[in-house]
Amino acid sequence: MGFLRNVIFVALAVFAMPFVALSQDLAQDKAWLQLEALPSAETAAARAAAYAADFPNVTGFEAGAGWYVVVLGPFAPEEAAGMLADMRRDGRVPRDAYVTDGQTFGAAFWPEAAVGAVAVAAPEAVAVTEPVAAEPAAIAAQDETLKQARATEAALTKDDRKALQQALKWYGFYESTIDGAFGPGTRKSMSAWQTANEFEPTGVLTTLQRATLTANHAADLAEFGFETVTEAESGIEITLPLSLVAFDHYEPPFVHFNEKDGSGLRIMLISEPGGAEALAGLYDILQTLEVVPDSGPRALKERSFSIEGASGAVQSLAYAETKDGMVKGYLVVWNPADGDRMTRILPVLQSSFRAVGDKALDPGLVPLDDAARAGMMAGLELRKPKLVATGFYVDAKGHVATALSTVAQCGKVTIDQDIEAEVLVQDATSGVAILAPKVPLAPVVFAGFGTASPKLGSDIAVAGYSYGASLPAPVLTFGSFDAATGLAGEAGVMRLSAPVMAGDVGGPVLNSAGAVVGLLLANPTTGKVLPQGVALAVDAVALTAVMQGAGLVATVSEAQGPATPDALNAAALGMAVLVSCWEK
Repeated sequence: MGFLRNVIFVALAVFAMPFVALSQDLAQDKAWLQLEALPSAETAAARAAAYAADFPNVTGFEAGAGWYVVVLGPFAPEEAAGMLADMRRDGRVPRDAYVTDGQTFGAAFWPEAAVGAVAVAAPEAVAVTEPVAAEPAAIAAQDETLKQARATEAALTKDDRKALQQALKWYGFYESTIDGAFGPGTRKSMSAWQTANEFEPTGVLTTLQRATLTANHAADLAEFGFETVTEAESGIEITLPLSLVAFDHYEPPFVHFNEKDGSGLRIMLISEPGGAEALAGLYDILQTLEVVPDSGPRALKERSFSIEGASGAVQSLAYAETKDGMVKGYLVVWNPADGDRMTRILPVLQSSFRAVGDKALDPGLVPLDDAARAGMMAGLELRKPKLVATGFYVDAKGHVATALSTVAQCGKVTIDQDIEAEVLVQDATSGVAILAPKVPLAPVVFAGFGTASPKLGSDIAVAGYSYGASLPAPVLTFGSFDAATGLAGEAGVMRLSAPVMAGDVGGPVLNSAGAVVGLLLANPTTGKVLPQGVALAVDAVALTAVMQGAGLVATVSEAQGPATPDALNAAALGMAVLVSCWEK
């Protein structure tokens, strides 16, 4: 069926057969959508009847050489491309349906009411004794032999050859230069296209195949409204699908082209001054955006980078390069459901992008300090974790202890924002989780555990990210030790008086000597609410038992006597880390 649907008919001159005069509906100012071509009138009539169940304007025409076409129309030419685009998008017509002027149509054979409307006028037959030797322009509409295909190909102009290469590139079969030269690369791409469309892979396209390829390419261009845009402010030239996006605003380093008519497509051109340092900074920053999921291949090279992101809700592609002291590129964002459409759009964006002129947007973004980072993110939502809390290093290999409540429902867990970790242990009895970093770590400070419970009323300190990621470092919250059991007398739980916050959960509880005596737990969210200032923690005995069960060694603190404020700060803040829980 792939072959039958892909045939486009050209004028016959080598076969001695009568043709019919076209009806008035086939005038030059009319256009048709050709759906299928079939070698049997009976089959074609059945297909026409099937289409007629969905469309009111189906007609079947003879097309010569024993072929029959099923079409919709007629339409005004300016309407046809838009209608084809809509029908393709909705899946109502074959992907290889195309627009035609009907000049090759013969007599109507379906429906019966249309047959009498076309008068038969058989022209004089053209006597041909050697069809294979016919002139290229006279090859018949039936598929050609390889020798005939070579003959018709030889008659192509350089522009014709370039058009074929562009169409092959559009459909992802050709990756080289558009030069009109049919070398090994072009031949290989032709064979691949023929195979994909159920033709014999000869590497030489026939007249019919060339017409099919270029007609469908033209219909796609009309569907997406591709135009070359020279964006003077950013110094970028690129071909954009202006039926799907429209310029919205400048927001350095971005030029925003937002979705049009609910297309779901967004394109942001990137332009800023800078070299390799700015390129690397941009590479890091783009990956913090909500529209750039962290799943997908990415690569940072000396002079360029590429980032692909994919999730169930969004897909994106980013590319940038640095040249002549400027960084320029693009970020494309789309709905994963539009994957088929994007396989035809992305190659056009990628192949047409180029930096022009000596201008870039807003020079204030270099160097990439915090203010520049904030400016870049204006109007774009940063990717955020669903929960942040605290953990702390418990050994020299970088294992982290935290509260189970922080990581129990996470698609991904990170330490200090960008170090991905695996949840090694989830102990429901104690409420403790142990994390293992996915890259080797060697923390300077890790926990030394106390061997005895603090005295009642003695001073304690909790190190934690009280305000989440709003502050670049943890803070100390001071309080006192109130009891060595939970509220209902539970063993392994300690009760504290300290004005801790939700972000502190999972942080280390230290005695006055700087030894870790517990891990802060989240207050209960159901049942009775604890008074303000009352906090619970798992004690060091229960915590080290969880570590030992995971094969980890807990280090005993050798600290003697009260630590100085500086020493306490260094110990507490050095071991505490920000733990982030992500959807994925």
